[in-house]
Amino acid sequence: MEDTNMQIIDMDMTGDFSGGNPLVQQAMIPGGAEQGMMQIYLRVRPFTKEELSCNENQDCVVIEDDQTVTLSAPKGSATMKSSEKGIGLSIHKFSFSKVFGPQTTQVDLFEDTVRSQVFDFLEGKNALIFSYGVTNAGKTFTIQGTPKDPGILPRVLDATFHCIGGHQYKEMDLKPYLRNGAQFLDPDQVKQERTVKATILASVKEECDRQRRGSSDNDPSLSSFSSSSSLPGFLSSPAEATGDQFALWVAFFEIYNECVYDLLQPSLSKKRSSLRVCDDGAGNAYVKDLRWINIQNLGEANKLVQFGNKNRSAAATKMNHSSSRSHSIFTMKLLKIEGQTVKVISEFSLCDLAGSERCNKTKTFGERLKEAGNINNSLLILGKCINALRNSQVDGKSSHIPFRESKLTKLFQAFFCGKGRASMIVNINQCASTYDETLHVMKFSAVAKQVVQVIPDRCHAPCLVGRDGKPLLMNGTVDSQLDESYLPDENLLDEEDEADMTMLPQNELLDIIDNLRTRLLAERRKNLVQEVEIRKEMGDAMLQQILESEELRLRQIEELKESYAEKLEDTFEMFKDAIKEHAYQCAMNDLEDNYVPLDEFTEEQEKAESLKRKVSELENLLSGTNRVAPLQTVEKGCQTEPFTDVEADDRYMRLYKEKCVLERMCEDKQELILSLEKRLIDLSQTLEDIRVGFLEKSADLEALQKKADEQTASTGDAVRLNAEKDREIASLKTQIEKFSQKSPVQPKPKKGFLANIKEAVTSPRKGASSRSLRKTPRTPRS
Repeated sequence: MEDTNMQIIDMDMTGDFSGGNPLVQQAMIPGGAEQGMMQIYLRVRPFTKEELSCNENQDCVVIEDDQTVTLSAPKGSATMKSSEKGIGLSIHKFSFSKVFGPQTTQVDLFEDTVRSQVFDFLEGKNALIFSYGVTNAGKTFTIQGTPKDPGILPRVLDATFHCIGGHQYKEMDLKPYLRNGAQFLDPDQVKQERTVKATILASVKEECDRQRRGSSDNDPSLSSFSSSSSLPGFLSSPAEATGDQFALWVAFFEIYNECVYDLLQPSLSKKRSSLRVCDDGAGNAYVKDLRWINIQNLGEANKLVQFGNKNRSAAATKMNHSSSRSHSIFTMKLLKIEGQTVKVISEFSLCDLAGSERCNKTKTFGERLKEAGNINNSLLILGKCINALRNSQVDGKSSHIPFRESKLTKLFQAFFCGKGRASMIVNINQCASTYDETLHVMKFSAVAKQVVQVIPDRCHAPCLVGRDGKPLLMNGTVDSQLDESYLPDENLLDEEDEADMTMLPQNELLDIIDNLRTRLLAERRKNLVQEVEIRKEMGDAMLQQILESEELRLRQIEELKESYAEKLEDTFEMFKDAIKEHAYQCAMNDLEDNYVPLDEFTEEQEKAESLKRKVSELENLLSGTNRVAPLQTVEKGCQTEPFTDVEADDRYMRLYKEKCVLERMCEDKQELILSLEKRLIDLSQTLEDIRVGFLEKSADLEALQKKADEQTASTGDAVRLNAEKDREIASLKTQIEKFSQKSPVQPKPKKGFLANIKEAVTSPRKGASSRSLRKTPRTPRS
């Protein structure tokens, strides 16, 4: 039985396994240790004006009493759709250590949740408080608050300084080392620590410090919080009875995209250097090279918090204009010092977890999407660890707890495994649009509430090391036994090192391997399902983004059409105005050109009227003269020779006929002139056509002449070429004749082509006919 207990203890020290069995925990921890369920508190955020205007208040969260809350699924949520299909319930009830409604103040929250843990911290015990919830649920407000309404962190600092005031260790030669050790610093190191502290404090503006001090002085909540009347449990300081002194060191860091960054380290470049999470060899994880600052008062602490928040990673999403994109952890270590010896080191950590979120609701893409994935993954591993703790305690069997899968859970491991007390503040909102995420958070808190914590009743004295990291005794000498068992800094295990499992028996190793194999297969199936869900969610989010971009593009096109129509209408109006202006200007110019003074116009008008009168008088006179003339001639004729009326009428008719004849002749002449003019125009047109045709024919003739010249030139070239060929043929003939004379063979007579063919065809027949057919004589038979 003792061997089994020792093996379980060894597994706990490696950090890979946790003693989930309560009986085993009783064997591991001395008698008198406290056991109890993890404290889980719920805080409900009130509605904002925008949420009320968007109809988010649908009574999804109902507070039954100070420990019970009921959640009712709204219409349209995934939970309601599942319940309508017969899968799951639409109403869920959860219980907590205490429920804080929307009207809860920061003072009430501190008094009911953190006050007792601050007292334990001053007594030498470790404590962890972390906020959990979806994004935009009020986690950062709960931890840090505002200058006018401070949260848990400034109130813890204020309460700590209120209790250790007057008993602070003024020197800075004792500093926290690794997870549970202390280091003695020489004067040079102390000077370096003071310089680093002064540099950080000087970087914070003095006016901001004055505003913070003024707000803390004028804020009634802080003043009442700092008064001794509001802290009856802290009236007797722990140092008053023993005369001990206290040194408070703080560190502030964040876990962003699974990388640890020091928020108290001023970054000289855009790319920050990440820190390693190491193991001190005793199962305790710590952040290597993390900067610890000694603080003496609340003002210095507020400056450090302000400096760290300035370096913290935050970004705007659709659900929160200033969303925390990392897990920030503010850690305080209180060294209880007696003389030059550190008696007890206690640790108090406040963690502001980043909110879990759905990408399709927060509209996160690119870098924000990567951050959300890492946040959700670390929170998922935290849930797996708590679930594994609960299952191991219920089953009574030690099982693998995946603390090493995430830096967050690795740093929390000591608090979950009996080396401190962990409490969780669950923050939720009452919005109907985030009901499904809120329900997931509540289910996680229900599992965490069933985890049993074992807190030791006493603390062991920490190990004191020197400048070189070697353990020291109270008198400053090196202890050889401690030196052999203590790992130096370069041999510390980091997060990727594997634990030594050779001390376990073979059968237990086989059981562990089978268990791990089973869990690995289950984990792979779960990861596959989760990957499918994430891919579907990513696809839906991308489709939604495409639809929104398409809708935006259509709206932009419509706006462009409207703007172009307005511009066209404005241009048309501008042209109309320009035409009107041009017409008016032309009219004014014509008016100026044809302008006649009134006097001249009047005179011309009078002249025109006088001329008209004269014309009319002349016409009247002319008509009267024509009528009077015959009469006068008649009268004259009567005086000389009498004429009869018949003769006068005949004469008048004769004159009238002559006049008509003359008019017809004039009309004929006019028509002749018109016809001649028309013929003249036709002749001119014909002459123009003839001229154009002549020009075209002339151009064609010139082209033909050029072509003929070219053909003549080519013909001359061909004649010359033929002459050259003839000369070549004659020379070849002479050469052939010379060769024929030299050759002894007589040439065959030339035959025509038909003669050669005839000879070729008839030659076989002639050969056949020339043959004589002989008949062989037959010999008589005997």
